[in-house]
Amino acid sequence: MNRRFWACTSIASVLLAGCGGENTSSNVTPPGSEPAGKTKVLESGANLLQNKAPLGELNAYLDGFHFYNGNMQAQMEAHHYCGHVNEDLIQCVIFDGNADDAKLMGVEYIVTAKLFAALPPEEKHLWHSHVHEVRSGSLVAPGIPEVVERELMTKIAGTYGKTWHTWHTDQQNELPLGTPMLMMGFTADGQANEQMIADRDRRLDVSSAELRKRRADIPYPPIDAEADAWSKGIVMQLRIEQRAEGTPH
Repeated sequence: MNRRFWACTSIASVLLAGCGGENTSSNVTPPGSEPAGKTKVLESGANLLQNKAPLGELNAYLDGFHFYNGNMQAQMEAHHYCGHVNEDLIQCVIFDGNADDAKLMGVEYIVTAKLFAALPPEEKHLWHSHVHEVRSGSLVAPGIPEVVERELMTKIAGTYGKTWHTWHTDQQNELPLGTPMLMMGFTADGQANEQMIADRDRRLDVSSAELRKRRADIPYPPIDAEADAWSKGIVMQLRIEQRAEGTPH
């Protein structure tokens, strides 16, 4: 699977009805004035004149769920817009919705098992597996043909993700306050809020239950023992430390 595959996936998503766009609004409305006429003119001019090549490479839309590392009760939906850096590395920007008012709330880096195996244990503790997200049907790629979706999910099942959320709109934060938070993915049935999944399925016109059945025969790989460290009692998050003036980072 390569960039060309992802581009085909993107085109298929546009052509198919009900592809999961413009049906999930942002959780918050930040303070501030509406864009002025001059600002809108500047944006329109920039949109016409400037090249935005990196954005064009984010050509696949995935929808799933995260929870705060160390607090599984704090769960939220995450709209991923992803693209390949190379065959073994994918980068995603994460929004709290898929409408034009969506807030950029984080990033996720995804690596294949080959790259993950070379990481030191302390680094692996920051990453989560994707086997259950795929097997359970909770990770979806709305609107793409079934054969393409299966190929995509077969690849994702064997990868690992490191995810940081920088704007906690699930907590109704109207601004990106506080520290970035390390996020994790679910690893077993009964962990994710069933109503949260049902609400997402209704909005995106997908069926997690049906996807679970269709993906049952995907060859799921073993999970590295150092991933999903939270499940072994290893929980890490950033914290703010007050330092004396002039002290280096």
